[in-house]
Amino acid sequence: MGQDSGSVVLGAAWVAPLSRNYGRGVHPDSVGARIDVHPVDATERAAVRAVLREHALPQLHAWVTRTIAADETWRLTDHQHYWRLTDGLLTHRDET
Repeated sequence: MGQDSGSVVLGAAWVAPLSRNYGRGVHPDSVGARIDVHPVDATERAAVRAVLREHALPQLHAWVTRTIAADETWRLTDHQHYWRLTDGLLTHRDET
């Protein structure tokens, strides 16, 4: 997840179809988008929630929409995207 995982407030991942422990096929529940909301200190929770609602959630929606429409080559590889909040500044990027 990177060196500064403490500033991550939201994470999204595309989990590619891989033959895991499901015979020779791919279990359908193991493929697709996964979203993780990271814990924050109670004293910062209200401020972080406001930033997530106003900025990160629309960006997350756009990211998930792009994953659904992505070409097969993109979907056959795992991808991660993280939102970080540092000193009140929200940044986000792919980290694959």
